[in-house]
Amino acid sequence: MTLILPSETASSSTGPAEVRLEVRRLCKIFADDPRPALSLLEAGAGKAEVLRRLNVNVGVVDASFDIRAGEIFVIMGLSGSGKSTMVRLLNRLIEPSRGEIRLDGRDLTRLPKRELVEVLRRDMSMVFQSFALLPNRTALENAAFGLEVAGVGKAARRAAALRALEQVGLGAYAGRYPRELSGGMQQRVGLARALAKNPTIMLMDEAFSALDPLIRAEMQNELLRLQREQARTIVFISHDAEEAMRIADRIAVMEDGRIVQIGTPAEILREPADEYVRAFFRGVDSSRVLRARDLARCDAATVLLDEADDRRPALRRLSELGAGYGYVRDRAGRFRGVLSRDGADLLDGVEPAAGDAPVHALLRRVATAPCPLPVVDGQGVFLGVVSRAALLETLDRGSLGDG
Repeated sequence: MTLILPSETASSSTGPAEVRLEVRRLCKIFADDPRPALSLLEAGAGKAEVLRRLNVNVGVVDASFDIRAGEIFVIMGLSGSGKSTMVRLLNRLIEPSRGEIRLDGRDLTRLPKRELVEVLRRDMSMVFQSFALLPNRTALENAAFGLEVAGVGKAARRAAALRALEQVGLGAYAGRYPRELSGGMQQRVGLARALAKNPTIMLMDEAFSALDPLIRAEMQNELLRLQREQARTIVFISHDAEEAMRIADRIAVMEDGRIVQIGTPAEILREPADEYVRAFFRGVDSSRVLRARDLARCDAATVLLDEADDRRPALRRLSELGAGYGYVRDRAGRFRGVLSRDGADLLDGVEPAAGDAPVHALLRRVATAPCPLPVVDGQGVFLGVVSRAALLETLDRGSLGDG
């Protein structure tokens, strides 16, 4: 068995996914001539000052960020922060005043209209807060409506719409009209309408805000289930901190048209950029919104062992490093067990935690495990470990911006 430090192997981390959307210095000024407002902003003026001096509203100011393939990227902020303007810029429902929006390297702000329409039709779908279902059409017909507008043949669009309804659990309700469906079911039809296009990117603007809390949680679960199965790139707009923390891979927090912080839920909770971000997330129960993978650490103190027959060299190395345990993986990076430096056999009863398990579900397991608890992804690949110290640090409200 060979000891492998995390820094010496690519298999200990898959690395960041490819970038799908690149946004650079994106601005939106709601004025026929945005130049005076842009000049004021460049001189250091804020949104309120531009409104006072020019009577011009600022939507987005110098936004720059990347959105990776397969992630749920949540953009959030208070009312008027610019989050809904941002998503409408991304799909070109409104024109930017300045900046670039690159989809797979192509600048959408410079494409001829015909090419832009084709790119948006092929790659993007939008889910709005309003269900916007046609009352005189069935769930199947509503789900197929976008394809109908795009000129897709009847048989093909019905087949695609039925597949989408089945994906959201409404295959048996295809013939029902909106009045015969609950609010949550109507929103599922709206989601199916977006999925029927088979988009690579989904834009969701406050998609669950109109639902009551129980149905809203159900729809969040549905979104996470679909994401596990299909791994689409999703841009989700929300004003709800707990919702953002629950579903996001990364979060961009906006204030007065500017992005003030981008990070994972764990990063934002541990190190809020300023008092605005700190206050935004103050009431969030971290144990219910953070997941095991948010806490999993794989650093120099985590000794990784490559699976092999002879464990004696590995045991000697563990002793030399003063490490109590080594985490055994196969060549594909999948977790195989835990080796203690006090014995030649793998520890019994150490089952890894799933990466998407909520932190509150780990409390007993971390407390009773003989070693830091290993965490794996859906394919069993080792992501890192959660120690008792890391868990306590996360649950300490002071370390999450409340102190």
